[in-house]
Amino acid sequence: ARAGTRVSIRERDQEGLDQGMERLRELVHARVGRGRMTSAEAETVLGRVAGSLDFTALLPADLIIEAVFEDRDLKRQLLAEVEALNEEQLIFASNTSSIPIAEIAAGARRPANVIGMHYFSPADRMPLLEVIVTGQTAPGVTATCVAYGKRQGKTVIVVRDGAGFYTSRILAPYLNEAAQLLLEGVAIESLDRALVDFGFPVGPLSLLDDVGIDVGYKVSGVLERAFGRRFQPPAGLQKLLDEGLFGKKSGRGFYVHGDRSRRANDGVYALLGAQPTDQAEAIPIAERCVLQMVNEAARCLESGVLRCARDGDIGAVFGLGFPPFLGGPFRYADALGASSLVARLEHFARIHGERYQPADILSGLAERGERFYGGGAALQQR
Repeated sequence: ARAGTRVSIRERDQEGLDQGMERLRELVHARVGRGRMTSAEAETVLGRVAGSLDFTALLPADLIIEAVFEDRDLKRQLLAEVEALNEEQLIFASNTSSIPIAEIAAGARRPANVIGMHYFSPADRMPLLEVIVTGQTAPGVTATCVAYGKRQGKTVIVVRDGAGFYTSRILAPYLNEAAQLLLEGVAIESLDRALVDFGFPVGPLSLLDDVGIDVGYKVSGVLERAFGRRFQPPAGLQKLLDEGLFGKKSGRGFYVHGDRSRRANDGVYALLGAQPTDQAEAIPIAERCVLQMVNEAARCLESGVLRCARDGDIGAVFGLGFPPFLGGPFRYADALGASSLVARLEHFARIHGERYQPADILSGLAERGERFYGGGAALQQR
């Protein structure tokens, strides 16, 4: 609505619709309170938004963005309801963070109109939009969604469809490694502090609490089914979920959350069968987490999920908070040097197993003495 378009919100029940409209009003009035919007502008924006319990009330429309929780069958059901409207040019975009768009579009009558538009939470503040295209997505549909994202003020990257796409795919091994370090005796706050000191805005366990431990676990499951054991989440995480520790939304996760404060949840250690140890001080915490992200980013370029290294750096910095002064995972890899990076990955692979096996593209760069960025241009996927 702030981009000047008319918006209709469809919810499954009146309570959900009322809550959504109230949340919208809160966000708009908060911008007025911060001096980022006048009262008149706020009323104009709110006047562009309507609510409904019926899909037909959304018409006429050019684009429908679904944002239900991560359930493939539910998303397919919504797509079928939208296609039943018989609007031949209507675009259906899913805001899924991990489910392959091709799986959602399986059985669709108009798969060329199905695309992914992955917004990052909180969507009103996070600058990145990840547009996901399948082999059947029409070029005009992609162009429309990219243009609309830019009209919203987003920085847009276009990636190829696949489990986790780009951002969720490189975030998962980073978060899994953090959980593994916890099992090895690194304290919750020490772990988060190490990654904040590295340059991330929040630590990985804080991020998991914010996103939802259950959500992170589910995404890792999607990725494990697609790519194998390197995405397998540490087994102890299921114990947290069994005890109702979902993170901030349940009041407890790796932290105990109060109204304005939080503290490390020491009960997590007993549930996981792990206790912080002095020996953990010798563990290269940040390096182990970050190299997992960098290695998976390289695989995304290698497999064609990314069009170029530059898109990968933009996605990681603007979507995941990768330290901007390091330029992103590909710039960081170049700064380390492919040979040094591969040597460190192989070192960790000997100790911790196959999840550290270097991406083939990294090994190739190391052998040839090349970089992702050379001659002023980011390496393109071949």
